[in-house]
Amino acid sequence: MAAFDTTRTTYASAGIANRITSLVSASVAALVAWNDARVTRNALSALSDRELEDIGLCRGDIDSVAEGSMLS
Repeated sequence: MAAFDTTRTTYASAGIANRITSLVSASVAALVAWNDARVTRNALSALSDRELEDIGLCRGDIDSVAEGSMLS
């Protein structure tokens, strides 16, 4: 007697769903990082030169601090 398997796997659709989910997650993470940098840049830009000097920064350091590329 021969047997015929009629079950279907959905590996391809699960892979596509995972890729779409990871793309959306990466997009949301990039948006959150951009907004955090924007808020930080605006807050530091609102400080006076004296206040920036008090925390060890100058106006030229604001972008580096906002992007998180400045080492402590």
